[in-house]
Amino acid sequence: MKYTQDWFSHNIPGLLNLMKQVPEKKKFLEIGSFEGRSTCWFLQNVLDKDGSITCIDTFRGSEEHAGMDLSEIKERFLYNTDKTKGKKQTVEVMEMPSFQGLGKLLGENRLYDFIYVDGSHTSPDVMSDACMGYNLLRFKGVMVFDDYLWGEKLPVLHSPKMAIDTFCTMFKEKVNIIMIGYQLAVIKVA
Repeated sequence: MKYTQDWFSHNIPGLLNLMKQVPEKKKFLEIGSFEGRSTCWFLQNVLDKDGSITCIDTFRGSEEHAGMDLSEIKERFLYNTDKTKGKKQTVEVMEMPSFQGLGKLLGENRLYDFIYVDGSHTSPDVMSDACMGYNLLRFKGVMVFDDYLWGEKLPVLHSPKMAIDTFCTMFKEKVNIIMIGYQLAVIKVA
């Protein structure tokens, strides 16, 4: 595999436990894929053998990637997922900002069993991803917010926590929090 960063492996133990609560593992949505480390893990370890994962990413990084060489990020993502996916699995790539991709998926009435939110880390973007993602999540589907505790020393609008907390408050009658730590996960109950 061609990875330059590992911002994912520390999440695996929690995700393994969490996946027991995901009733169906046929359709996944990932908001923010970078080089595909998480995508490949889902393909190899969780997604059904004939499942599909839709990945939305600009492949240009976000404000926290300033100064990094991102010139080959999409090529690494495509290489890694091509080497990993099973014969009957599909990887759909939507190269665009998340609000455009999510809007397109909403317009197509798509539904997902599992949504992984790890795109932009600014509160306004995370809030948009959360609210739009909720409407793409099946009943009893699970949505995970990565980096819940990331950037605690940054201004509040430049880290995900405030948006995730606000989403959980606004949707408290529609989701139950089922995991909280560095990542936060909810299950759709209404």
